[in-house]
Amino acid sequence: MIVHANKPLFAWDELQHSPTLATIRAALEAIPDAPLLHALQQRRHRGCDTYPVRVLWGVLLLAILLRHTTTEACLEELRRNAPLRLLIGIASEDAVPHGWNLTRFLAVLGQPEHLTLMRDIFDHMVQRLGLAVPDLGTHTAGDSTGLRGRLEPHAQRRAGEVADGLPQASGGRKEYKDDDGHVTKVVEWFGYKLHLLVDVRHEVVLAFDISDTKAGDNERIDALVDQAEANLPADRMKTLAYDKAADDIKVHEVLHDHDIKPVIQNRSCGPKDGEREKVIGGRVPLHVVHDEAGTVYCYDTTGPAPVRRAMSYAGHEKDRGTWKYRCPARVEGFACGSEAKCNEGKAYGMTVRVDQEIDLRRFPAIPRATPQFERLYKGRTAVERVNDRLKVFWGLDDGNVVGARRFCAHVSAVRLVHLACATLLAKAQRNEGSFGTLRLSPIAKKLDELVASEKATAKT
Repeated sequence: MIVHANKPLFAWDELQHSPTLATIRAALEAIPDAPLLHALQQRRHRGCDTYPVRVLWGVLLLAILLRHTTTEACLEELRRNAPLRLLIGIASEDAVPHGWNLTRFLAVLGQPEHLTLMRDIFDHMVQRLGLAVPDLGTHTAGDSTGLRGRLEPHAQRRAGEVADGLPQASGGRKEYKDDDGHVTKVVEWFGYKLHLLVDVRHEVVLAFDISDTKAGDNERIDALVDQAEANLPADRMKTLAYDKAADDIKVHEVLHDHDIKPVIQNRSCGPKDGEREKVIGGRVPLHVVHDEAGTVYCYDTTGPAPVRRAMSYAGHEKDRGTWKYRCPARVEGFACGSEAKCNEGKAYGMTVRVDQEIDLRRFPAIPRATPQFERLYKGRTAVERVNDRLKVFWGLDDGNVVGARRFCAHVSAVRLVHLACATLLAKAQRNEGSFGTLRLSPIAKKLDELVASEKATAKT
């Protein structure tokens, strides 16, 4: 795979629709699946080994990587494509497994111990990318999306899924509202919810979680942040962008404890505009108030009717845990009737410090309605592109998988293929200049060193 120099590091538009054998081999080698395959082989023990677990695992990954709509389509290609068969250890056409073998294999993969091993593989691959890519995970975004699925038809197996703590498929409904609170669009589905936390710049998934459709986005953010921080170097995460679904005081407290700046749109929870203002209190003058979104205003009370003006934001004082504001008339240079009262004897003008502890939801580290907030909030579209890529490019929303065990195993496998493709893109040679000179980037060299170190450790 060769990527042009002006493309981003993770050039997702360069993924091959029909990958070559070399690309497929490199993608399979990028997944450190030895512990999982060993556990699966130990489970099989002395049972029938007509179709080895390595072959079944390879077929599952191939079906995802080659973007087959069904497992049967992948098996048919394996029966007529000898080089592809040999790539995953299938010696002949007669040795290609059947569809029901893959169905049973997915159910085995969905057992708790194997899901844990797949999660460990996912975490390891993110950690490897985090060590090689210096800015991976600095600015992040989160979101959830609905995925179609089907219930396990056998009651006893379904009871076993519930006992293992796996979410069950259920009906989901999501409403989209305009600024006035009117519903403009309704989306309904039957299945599950996939919660993601991704890197804004590189569109690489850093953490994921699967739940039923009733789980709120705000309920899963704590676990996502814990997983992402464990996968990244210390103090790497700086911001987290999310939509209004995460505008919850507990979410803001969690991010505050992790020293992560929230970039979350404010959700309307109070009465209409005229009743939303509150006096800040403390040493702040009484004519300085804030609204529900945390915007700070001051009033010119010298005229017959009070005039409200937004104060000029002067920065976040991290050591003090405060926002700093200045007199808007002094900063912007317009006349104000309260000039003498507010700025008398002050060359810098009146200064107001607002303690964030008043309300972390309304007073985050990056105030809303500032250019910095708006710029970072635009990064939230990265997670929407990742969702679309998962659902359309890799067919995660086809609704063909039956049962929670198989569904969770399939989602985990797609996540591993996603990271394998990310590893290939980061390691891809870059086409430099008009003469076609190729070179390996420092990130590609670092990834090669990490992979070589992993192989040496596995041999010992």
